[in-house]
Amino acid sequence: MSIISADRIRLGATATDKTDAIRQAGELLVGSGCVLAPYVEGMLTRERSMSTNMGNGVAIPHGVYENKDHILKTGLSVLQLPEGVVWDDDEKVFLVIGIAANADEHVHVLANLAEVIDDEGKLAEILGTRDPNVIVNYLDAPPA
Repeated sequence: MSIISADRIRLGATATDKTDAIRQAGELLVGSGCVLAPYVEGMLTRERSMSTNMGNGVAIPHGVYENKDHILKTGLSVLQLPEGVVWDDDEKVFLVIGIAANADEHVHVLANLAEVIDDEGKLAEILGTRDPNVIVNYLDAPPA
């Protein structure tokens, strides 16, 4: 089973602020059985201590160590925000990738994400797609 799937991707979403965006990304993980509800609060705690904004309009919120027992299985969620949401210092985020991981199963997805962030064409395609499988295909490509 892949750690990223179309059922954990919400396209064309809106968020009132970064807290709302993190909650939505976390709820996708809760709803698909990856984490227990308290994990979402851990994602917010993490954000208060250190921003998860990676630049280029992408953030990767995740829980804190104390929430590791709330992870049922490794999974990623994706919240696509066409209008963006202000994250840090008036910088907007358009793609929020929630992460819940027990081990390193997610490392290849993060490597793929780094590649996509560095490629303006690929990033624009992900930010504008109406097909969740486009995101799955980019992020879940086999490790090189």
